[in-house]
Amino acid sequence: MLPHGVRMYVAVEPVDLRKSFDGLAALTRDILKQDPVSGHLFVFRNREGHRAKVLFWDRTGFVLWYKRLEGARFRFPVVQGECLEVDAMQLTLLLDGIELGGAWGRTGTF
Repeated sequence: MLPHGVRMYVAVEPVDLRKSFDGLAALTRDILKQDPVSGHLFVFRNREGHRAKVLFWDRTGFVLWYKRLEGARFRFPVVQGECLEVDAMQLTLLLDGIELGGAWGRTGTF
């Protein structure tokens, strides 16, 4: 579904998930310092940690995925900086609510 070479970024700090396409695109630019129309994925979670949104530009417009965990929380790692880059497997684990433990490097990547 995703084109080859898509990079995936996870926002470290929780955000107000009442934001939709334009609000999350602005956070991508202003906080994560990334281009929201780059074709990469940008993952945001709420303060309580049970909801997440993923913003993606597919060359014709924004796509927004929204996930709510039932009885669990998203366990995003604590790292330096505003965001961290993950691969597809790491993103799958994060979105399933699985804690990745001490596997995070100092640079915010595995």
